[in-house]
Parts: sequence; C-alpha cells; structure tokens
Amino acid sequence: MSRSALVNWLLVLAVVVIAAVPLVFIGSDTEFGGADGLAVEQIEADHPGYEPWFTPVFQPEAETASTLFALQAAVGAGFLGYLFGTLNTRRRLARPAAVADAQPDDRA
Repeated sequence: MSRSALVNWLLVLAVVVIAAVPLVFIGSDTEFGGADGLAVEQIEADHPGYEPWFTPVFQPEAETASTLFALQAAVGAGFLGYLFGTLNTRRRLARPAAVADAQPDDRA
C-alpha cells in the first residue's frame, strides 16, 4: 500500500470516528438545540424587555432549513474538493518539468 493510500484510509477512519463518537457516547436522549436558541435564551435572561430590531423576511420550516443547511455544506465541500484537486493537479503537472530540468543531458 502506498503512502498516499494509507493517509487516505487514515483520514476516512478519522472522519468515521469523529462522526460515531458523539452518537455513541452522547446518547439519544439529548436534544441538539444549536447556538441560535442558546443566544435567544441568554438575551432574554439578560434583558427581559428586549425587542428585536426586525423580523426575518423568510422563516423556513425546520425540514427546509436543515435541507438548505445540507445544501450549503455540500456546495462548500464541492468547492473545497475542486480547489484541492486543482492545486494537486497543478503541483503534479509542474513536478516532472522541474525534475527534467534538474537532470543532466545524456547526449553529450
């Protein structure tokens, strides 16, 4: 197994561990609220008479919001994958030219 294949498998294993550990150790009785709900609770506790400056123009349902969040994550991952692939290809294509220039000419 090549070094890059080993690194790829270790990265896949790390992602699986990072995803599985919270599911196993936190349990199913925990409610995942998010930072927005905590911020609202903290503002209401600190300033009981607080009135928001504006209301949202578009308030999607929970399923729609999670779908939009997943779409945003997928677009971001696709962009990063394209970027890393492009940079890797540029480096790979530039490497043989640099190696060929460094080797002496055998025709002399």
